[in-house]
Amino acid sequence: MRVVLVDDHRMFRTGVQAEIGQTEQTGVEVVGEAADVDQAVSVITATRPEVVLLDVHLPGGGGVEVLRRCAPLMADAEQPVRFLALSVSDAAEDVIGVIRGGARGYVTKTITGTDLVDSIFRVQEGDAVFSPRLAGFVLDAFASTDAPPVDEDLDRLTQREREVLRLIARGYAYKEIAKQLFISVKTVESHVSAVLRKLQLSNRHELTRWATARRLV
Repeated sequence: MRVVLVDDHRMFRTGVQAEIGQTEQTGVEVVGEAADVDQAVSVITATRPEVVLLDVHLPGGGGVEVLRRCAPLMADAEQPVRFLALSVSDAAEDVIGVIRGGARGYVTKTITGTDLVDSIFRVQEGDAVFSPRLAGFVLDAFASTDAPPVDEDLDRLTQREREVLRLIARGYAYKEIAKQLFISVKTVESHVSAVLRKLQLSNRHELTRWATARRLV
């Protein structure tokens, strides 16, 4: 099984490679890596893997942009490229966005190496694969004929700022957020400051109330 890893954190890609890339044991061969949208499209087009492990939040437009630009490869009847989202985010909007974009599944980065290998093979065979509870987001979204309401305040935030917002609202400390998102504490502080400024809030308590009211937690 030929696989491409797309994630903007090199250390995470190295860890995944170590977990699944022992071809004799796993049956998986990692044939390429990419850290942003342009690199991803280039590597995927050049290698034509069976499955792409795709992070949702990437420089250059995110996983949804990779899916949009790789749509012809997904539609190839003879050698389709399948996409499996692999992300730290378990937000409904992220899950629904990449599934609408054409991904065959969505698993979070808490998944074990063994389960990830199993998910890769299932996606290649055409199955839909989701981490527990995420499938419900998709079922609810596709069962509803109503378009989701537009939240102009939320739309002001970048995808990374939304991630930080959600974790802050869940009560995570800055150090915990930094560890989970593979960024520095200083970067977390910068994102929090940006969120507070954009939403015109004063502190994390107001931020938590704001997120809870919108059911983002």
